[in-house]
Amino acid sequence: MSSKRPVSKKDEIKDVQPIRSLEKLEDMKWSLKRHCSERDYILFLLGINTGLRVTDLLNLKIKEVKGKKKLIVKEGKTEKLRTIHLVNIFKEINDYIEALEGTEWMFPSRKGDKTISRIQAYRQLNKAAEMVDIPDGIGTHTMRKTFGYWYYKQTKDVAALQNILNHSHPSITLKYIGITDEEIENSLQTFKL
Repeated sequence: MSSKRPVSKKDEIKDVQPIRSLEKLEDMKWSLKRHCSERDYILFLLGINTGLRVTDLLNLKIKEVKGKKKLIVKEGKTEKLRTIHLVNIFKEINDYIEALEGTEWMFPSRKGDKTISRIQAYRQLNKAAEMVDIPDGIGTHTMRKTFGYWYYKQTKDVAALQNILNHSHPSITLKYIGITDEEIENSLQTFKL
């Protein structure tokens, strides 16, 4: 019998990377649906499309989200208000909500009337990643970092992303989403004297 060490918050953030491949992103979605649950899939979908921290995602209630294409969330860590757009994932979220019964939470635990824990979210993400051979470096911050990475790749607007993620400096944002490391790696591959 293996005794696993409890997962700490530090473990969840340490060395966590964004998912930089669209193919791996689709694999992860498929794996969450297939090997975990619709709840875990929707959590991931919301995370990668909003950039909210996992604790803010887990605190969402059905009444706050149902039927809405845009909502305002007060972030727990910064206590700042943030507008979240759900237009692109509206149907999937509302189909999921329609199937929920007997709970006020978007991501209910099977144990009583409460939300799943941060640790449970972490475990499910890792289980799904393992099933599709996504290497280590998956955690709850993967969702937020993946949002940031792809937002930056699509817009190249680091100032807007910095504002969205509530970072104090653009360099922090780029480091957070792994862009600086990626750019250095790419430049070194072609560097020659």
